[in-house]
Amino acid sequence: MKHLTEEDLSHLFDTPMFRAIGEVADQMGLYCYAVGGYVRDLFLERPSKDIDCVVVEPRCSILTESLLSTLNSQLSSFNEGPGIRVAQALGKRLGKGAHVSVFRNFGTAQVKWKGQEVEFVGARRESYSHDSRKPIVEDGTLEDDLDRRDFTINALAYCLTSEGLVDGKRLIDRFGGLLDMEDGLIATPLDPDITFSDDPLRMMRCIRFATQLHFQIEDETQEALSRNAERIKIISQERIIDELNKIMLSPTPSIGFVELSRCGLLPLIFPEMAALEGVEVRNGRAHKDNFYHTLEVLDNVASSQVPLQGEGKESLPPHGEVEGGLWLRWAALLHDIGKPRSKRWEEKVGWTFHNHNYIGQKMVAPIFRRMKLPLDERMAYVEKLVGLHMRPITIADEEVTDSAVRRLLFEAGEDIDDLMALCEADITSKNQQKKQRFLDNFQLVREKLADLQARDNYRTWQNPITGEEIMETFGLKPCREIGVLKQAVKDAIWDSLIPNDHDAARQFMLQKAAEIGLKPTS
Repeated sequence: MKHLTEEDLSHLFDTPMFRAIGEVADQMGLYCYAVGGYVRDLFLERPSKDIDCVVVEPRCSILTESLLSTLNSQLSSFNEGPGIRVAQALGKRLGKGAHVSVFRNFGTAQVKWKGQEVEFVGARRESYSHDSRKPIVEDGTLEDDLDRRDFTINALAYCLTSEGLVDGKRLIDRFGGLLDMEDGLIATPLDPDITFSDDPLRMMRCIRFATQLHFQIEDETQEALSRNAERIKIISQERIIDELNKIMLSPTPSIGFVELSRCGLLPLIFPEMAALEGVEVRNGRAHKDNFYHTLEVLDNVASSQVPLQGEGKESLPPHGEVEGGLWLRWAALLHDIGKPRSKRWEEKVGWTFHNHNYIGQKMVAPIFRRMKLPLDERMAYVEKLVGLHMRPITIADEEVTDSAVRRLLFEAGEDIDDLMALCEADITSKNQQKKQRFLDNFQLVREKLADLQARDNYRTWQNPITGEEIMETFGLKPCREIGVLKQAVKDAIWDSLIPNDHDAARQFMLQKAAEIGLKPTS
């Protein structure tokens, strides 16, 4: 945390955008404050583009109740709160290039200008009903507005106008947010039970901030998480997955999942993940805790990538290797998700998890569907990596043959590099000699992959014999024999029995067809 004086802050807020906001609000007789994450991140030295501003209408004692009533009546006739009015005036002030969006139903407005986004809202206070996180909103004071904030570190405000200072200071810190930042603590401004019960999504945000900032959750706040965990059931899956993805994209995502498990949220939002936790012992033989192994693999993947910075309103990236590698991280999180369903005890060998990769692959789609994750090529990418993640390890544990590597490359295609990254992250053995042997063999697998790629573009390989050609050659309608012949050709090419070209493949197909009693029609 960086210690900033009032002078330091005045320099940081001395920008064309903030000067324009302050001047516009001054001319309108309003107080305006930058609040929340933008102010917090100045102290934490984190990049932050999104700026939130709260606009307050001063209550002057010299105004009579009659005059106040008249003014409020005139303002309400426009159905626009002070936040909207300041945003519209700012847009005019900034001129060409400024874009103003007004959301009258919410009393908010947004101004975009030269890569910056500023959200304006009037100061408000909120009250909640037990069965909804949507608040009843009323006009309020700055104090009301800061009281409703989720955490002390997000309840900081900086006055942008000439009036509206508190105790002669522009920086307002009602709840000791600066001290909590210095101590690395996440705490709520008011009673945490009320904070979490009113809006249960704040429980996910609490854990997300602890994960992103590597902060501890204050004891009373931690206890309230456990007491209110069941309240998460009123939150939409879309909002939950948005927070979960931000945890996934943190530098050390395991922190978040440990906290989710600790407070009892994980079984409610992700029961398949919670099922990985624990160790069973039989006849003195135990298996490893697959929950903590999975988190170690996830952290290994995260540490090999450049994480996204800041809170972010990041869109979901299309592939595993871009924008922080969200989908590669999901593949890491789900790579052993099939182990609880495949776990068996065998007297001779102990605990086994046969075919857990294939079972896990089949679990991906139901999990994505329930959690409102995308059901497109991103899901297919995760399915592929979960299903294939044992293949490179099996190859590296045995003799690294051209045939085995070629089959791997054919099946992984364009995602071979991500698959290898996942599998290397999966080597978590504490036996350093064993771990080094796997890594050395993995390097040999990579060398053979590069050699095969140089000789032929196997990443985009297609079977030279199509089903249509088989049907035309033998006068067939769709049937089992077509698949048999296509698989036979594919196996022959993969095992280097025939060259990877159409003429050789067709000749082999004709031979195999004769063996099963098929003859060409001409």
